[in-house]
Amino acid sequence: MSLSMPRPLTSQMLVASIDVNDVTHFLLELDALKRVNRRSYVTHTTRRENSAEHSWHLAMACWSIAELFELDVNHERLLKMALVHDLGEIDAGDTFLFASSRNAAHIEERAGIARLQVERGNGIANLAEIWEEQETGSSKETQLLRVVDRLLPFLLNLNTEGKTWIESDVTRSQVAAALAFIEHSFPVIHDWLTENIAYATQQGWLIDS
Repeated sequence: MSLSMPRPLTSQMLVASIDVNDVTHFLLELDALKRVNRRSYVTHTTRRENSAEHSWHLAMACWSIAELFELDVNHERLLKMALVHDLGEIDAGDTFLFASSRNAAHIEERAGIARLQVERGNGIANLAEIWEEQETGSSKETQLLRVVDRLLPFLLNLNTEGKTWIESDVTRSQVAAALAFIEHSFPVIHDWLTENIAYATQQGWLIDS
C-alpha cells in the first residue's frame, strides 16, 4: 500500500512572502537568552542555571500547578507569558532578586522587549503586549506566574543547601518579605514556603535576621 505525501503546512503564496533568513535571524536572537546566567544553581551540578532554562521550568511548573489545582486560568495565555517572561534579559541581563538595582530592572528589560518586537523575522505580533501583561497585569494568569517565579529559585536554593543565599548573605527577613504576597494569592504554597524558610534558617543557609 502506498503512503500519500503529507500536505505542505503553508500555501505557496505565503511562503513566497517570507524570507527564511529573517525567520532564522529572529530564532538566533531568542537563542541569546541561553547566555544569560542567573544566580540559582542547577541541582546535582556545580553550575548556575540560565534564563532560558528558567523560562522552560517556569512554563512547565505553571502548567502543572494549574492542572493539579484545577485553576480557572487561560492555559495558552499563561504559557505564553511564562515563555516571554525573561526575554528582556537578553539585553538587560538578569538582576538578582535582592539586588539594590532590582526596582529599575524593568526599564532595560522593557527596552529589550521593544527591540525584539520589531526585530526582523519576529512572527509574534503581540510579543510586547504579552510581556507587559506578565510584568504589570493583575489577571489570574499573571498572579500564578509571579507565585511560581518566586517558588522555583527558592526550591533550587533549598535543594542546593542554600548555595546562592550563602554566597550573597541573604537573610531570613529578605526572603520572607519577597514571598509575602503569596500568602494572599496562593496560601497553601505560602505555608510550605514559610515552613521551609524556618528550616533553611535552622540549617544556617539564611542569616537569621
